[in-house]
Amino acid sequence: MESLSLFCLDTYRHKDLFSGLKYPWEAIERLHAYLLEQDLGKIEISIPPGVLLIDPEKISIGPGTAIEPGAYIQGPCVIGQNCQIRQGAYIRENVLIADQCVVGHASEIKHSILFNKAAAPHFNYVGDSILGNRVNLGAGVKCANYRLDHQCISVHWGQKKIKTRLKKLGACIGDNSQIGCNTVINPGACIGKDVICYPNMTLQRYIPQKSLVKPSSYMMVESL
Repeated sequence: MESLSLFCLDTYRHKDLFSGLKYPWEAIERLHAYLLEQDLGKIEISIPPGVLLIDPEKISIGPGTAIEPGAYIQGPCVIGQNCQIRQGAYIRENVLIADQCVVGHASEIKHSILFNKAAAPHFNYVGDSILGNRVNLGAGVKCANYRLDHQCISVHWGQKKIKTRLKKLGACIGDNSQIGCNTVINPGACIGKDVICYPNMTLQRYIPQKSLVKPSSYMMVESL
């Protein structure tokens, strides 16, 4: 598998972020440096009263984007064109949001990458994660990014298990995948393109593209 097997970069204006990478989560490691190389401080819309911008000289927002009162945005951060940043959105530092994305009420985005038309519209947590083109998170979906034992996160990539150097790593979700409401995605999960996941699930490890993920009829409980 190649790094780009999860995402189409043809219309993605930040394709250089992924140049030369072997695995997609390596883009998370280089994200901060990449953002500091951008034309930050270029805000091309009117900011309505009630929007809180922290370090606005490190924030860029493209034309056509609508930001509702009550949103919180902290730099360094790039938000593309024609996005919706709704009331109560919490966008922390080191976030790269492409065009026509949605960050909704009570959704928190931290140290993450959203491709074109990705949506975290309702009560979502997206930490140290990548959402591909047209990925939609159902209400209440959480991308967990930290192991309970505080160890570095391992990623199952196809048939390989790769131990990263990262203590914090969320999910890499491929283009067009749809995640059902109230699902938790475990740290380091990689979800292929065109996956449909039922609600109220826990996703982990690697899920191949074009999978339909349904709940099991039983719950396995193991002793620690």
